Order: sequence, then structure tokens, then C-alpha cells
Amino acid sequence: MAETILIVTEDEDLLDDLLRLCAAAGAEAQVAHGAPADRVGWASWPAADTWRTSPLVLVGDDCAGAGGGLGGRGTGPPVGARRAGVLLVGRDLDDSGVWERGARIGAEGVVVLPDAEGWLAGRIADAAEGVGDPALTVGVIGGRGGAGASTLACALAVTAAHTRRRTMLIDGDPLGGGLDVLLGGERTEGLRWPAFAESRGRVGGAALEESLPRLHDLSVLSWDRGASMAVSGDAMKSVLEAARRHAGVVVVDLPRRMDEAVAEALAQLDVGLLVVPAELRAVAAAHRVASATRMVLKDLRAVVRTRGGSGGRRGRAYGPGLEEEEIAKLLGLGLAGELPWEPGLLESVEHGKPPGSAESGALARFCREFWDRSLAGSGSAGGVAV
Repeated sequence: MAETILIVTEDEDLLDDLLRLCAAAGAEAQVAHGAPADRVGWASWPAADTWRTSPLVLVGDDCAGAGGGLGGRGTGPPVGARRAGVLLVGRDLDDSGVWERGARIGAEGVVVLPDAEGWLAGRIADAAEGVGDPALTVGVIGGRGGAGASTLACALAVTAAHTRRRTMLIDGDPLGGGLDVLLGGERTEGLRWPAFAESRGRVGGAALEESLPRLHDLSVLSWDRGASMAVSGDAMKSVLEAARRHAGVVVVDLPRRMDEAVAEALAQLDVGLLVVPAELRAVAAAHRVASATRMVLKDLRAVVRTRGGSGGRRGRAYGPGLEEEEIAKLLGLGLAGELPWEPGLLESVEHGKPPGSAESGALARFCREFWDRSLAGSGSAGGVAV
């Protein structure tokens, strides 16, 4: 159910505009007439309860002026009624007094229409959707082809979903064959990237999540097997912003090449993981990828793929003298950890078991440790622990 937006104005033209913006955002609106002229009037004001509970209050400048309304006698709302999420809405850009009137009623900002209509529409939509803290957003990139980036991205999403966090996996590589295939859900109903490839403006987070295939307790935006292989930068921006609007986890599988859409995705990440096999040639290839990626994303860390083993120096070196700490240093990156190749992984995927589902496997262990560090004490992106 949409949240109720409170509108306080006697200006019919302004009211029409605000109701139109609320309707476009799918938000219910309550209109308050007869705003109290002083603090005594708050006790009997019919909209007093909605003022306290609404996620967003829009006060017309006509109700904050010197002649009457919320700030008519220089009093404004009583101290106990002052709250966040109040905006004063006016129409005159040249009226410097509007800022004083906004402060008088305790508004957190002043919006002047029609110039700020686009911004206000987004703010109303966010309030209607109940937007909270942004999701922790992690991108995974291969240092070279076949490094296992898509496998790690899927495993990170699967293990995050196992912790009952809201989780979304986004396939950012149109040439990767589709992450829904890797998760065994290519026949599952739901929208794929071609439905969003030309999106512009705001995409509703709840609507996006509800439209996607649901696989292994997570929502998946995958590429399909059609001819379309391009997504605009605007579309990537709109989709990722929608995905991130609610606390939880978003994992993005990204290609090694750089284009407008990839750059937009990198700009919205909290942290990136560069998957690098412990081979000299792979390190050389990964250095180029790291250099391009760090032009946009500052927090990029190395995940070093090593041969399977139980750990120790024998399992750590894929080639002579190439250990994970040295590889990260050569790349100029922090080390996110060592990830041994997992025996039997391909066979498990072919039998419908997604990467990361084997709790005792190397992938699941790495992912659990990563999430334990990154999500310690928080269900959202309050900063990513090193």
C-alpha cells in the first residue's frame, strides 16, 4: 500500500500540480484545508495526526505567509510537531523571503515549481515507496576471460539470500549468456534486460523487483538469448538506482570492457571485486582492467583464484612464486581474499545447484566471510569493511 502524502495549501492551481505529481508516483494524498494559524490550533487541527505520520509533507507557500496559516503569526508548528520530511512549495524564484518562511515552519527545504518539478516527483515517489537506506552494492569483474566472475557474482547473491536479506542479482554483461542459465532458471517467467534497455528517468524499486524472475530466494535481472545486446547508460542508471533503494544487497556481474552503461554501473557500486587467477598472464590482463575500472570506482579489491586445496602454501600458489598478497600488490589493490577453485562445481551447476549452494564448498566459505565482514552490524550499506 502506498504511503499517504500530506498536502497543505489553499492555492487551487498549486494543489492541482501537487495532486498530479502524487498520482504519477502512485502516492495517495491527503489535502489539509484550514491550516492552524497558531500553536493553539494544532490540538484541534484534523490533519495533525497525518502531519506526524506522513513520510512527506508538502506545504504551499500560501500557508506559510505573513497573512495566515502555519507561520502566519511567526510561530510555526509547535516544537513537538516539528519533523523531518517537510517541504515548502512555492512558485516565485525571485522571492527571497520564501527561505525565511520555510525556516519558520521547520521545512527541510524549499521547492520552487515548475523548475524543480522533476526533483519533487522523485522525492514523492521515494516517500510513497517507503525508501530507506540504500542496499550494499557489490560489483564483480573478471581480470581475464574465464576467471570465474559470473560464478562468484551468483555465489555472492545466493549466500546473501540465505541470510534472509533482500537480494538482487543484476547481469551487466550482455555477452555472458545470461545469469538465469547459470542459476538454472532460464525458463522462469519474468522480465529480462530487453524490457528495460531503453529506460529513462525513475524506475520504481518495488515494481522492478516484482517483475523479475525469482530464483533461489533472490531477484534476478538477466540477459536473455535474443538479438538485443545493448543497454543505454540512462537505463543502467535508472535500474540500479531502483535496485538500490531498499536496504539489502545488490550484486552486479560486469564485463571487462568499458562502455557508458558499465561506467554508470561502476559509479553506483560500493565496492568492486576483481577476480584474478594466480597466473602471470592473468595478472597482466587484470592490470589493464584494474586501471580502467579505478578511473570510476575507487574501492576495487582483488580476489585471487588459486588451485583447489585445503589452504597453506601448497594450495595458495597457482604458479611459481605467485601468491595472493603479491598479486594484489602488483595490481595496486587491496586483497579481498583467496578463492580456490571448487572441485565438482561445474557438475553441480549442470544438475541445477547454483554456485555457492554447497555450504562446505570454497565458494560458499569465501562469500560468507565476505558478507560477515561487509555487513557486520548492518543490513545496508553503511560502509564496507576491509
